[in-house]
Amino acid sequence: MIGSARGFLIDKDSSGEIVLEVAGIGYCITVNVGTLVDLPELGEEAFLHVHHHMREDTQQLYGFLTVEEKKCFESVIAAHGVGPALGMAVLATLPPSDLRQAVASEDVESLCLVPGVGKKTAQRMILDLKNRLEGSDGEMTVSASTAATASPVADVREALSQMGFGVEEIRHAVTDLQGSDLSSMLREALRRMAKK
Repeated sequence: MIGSARGFLIDKDSSGEIVLEVAGIGYCITVNVGTLVDLPELGEEAFLHVHHHMREDTQQLYGFLTVEEKKCFESVIAAHGVGPALGMAVLATLPPSDLRQAVASEDVESLCLVPGVGKKTAQRMILDLKNRLEGSDGEMTVSASTAATASPVADVREALSQMGFGVEEIRHAVTDLQGSDLSSMLREALRRMAKK
């Protein structure tokens, strides 16, 4: 099993596939869009925490910048009916802190922003993930303060929803939206919507 990899980034594409050369061997690793943006330039050294996913017919490596992301991914794909592709989509839409908050507050709408997740899947994920994210691991535990504090992305989603925008429009507008200032994030989301 491969748990992490440090090497030179020799290829990356917008679909999230990268090649990391470690000791002369190029490993194909799938990363989410947020990780892809944060990786160094081609030819530079990179380090990733890796989940080595094995099935009967194939093996796939999934890379993460932090241990927290990796553990969160592993919790998500352990939920009923959630595979690695959907797990990556979840983390691309909801970073670990936002996901923990959505699960703790049973926020079905936030999970429905993930491409491929409908209302029933979101409800099932919340039931499964509540137990997994509230486990003994301190990093993954949902605290009362985390649950009570709304993330800026959740606030932007709520504001857009109140403005009458649909779930799909909101999903596209908030994907990879970063920052902590609500007004600037809302302006950016509206700018993205205006481009469509």
